[in-house]
Amino acid sequence: MTRFNRFSAAALLGLSLFAAPMAMASSDEIDAATRDKVTAELVAQGYDVRKMEMEDGMIEVYAVKDGKTYELYLDAALKVVKSCEGGECEGDND
Repeated sequence: MTRFNRFSAAALLGLSLFAAPMAMASSDEIDAATRDKVTAELVAQGYDVRKMEMEDGMIEVYAVKDGKTYELYLDAALKVVKSCEGGECEGDND
């Protein structure tokens, strides 16, 4: 491999390593208004929301209710489509 090709390959690798996390971060963020709305709705249902993140295009919420831990998956309309308690899941995406 020539010096120019090695430099080009290294530059492309560096650029791709820099750009990939930037692209992922922007699509995986939940805006503050959505986060607040989801939290308020789940608190009203008796959940204590611990963590919220995007996964596979859905909002994944980790919460506690009545001493049990839950993973809740919400769709774009902010409706719970899958609920997991202690590894047991119910919902559309079993």
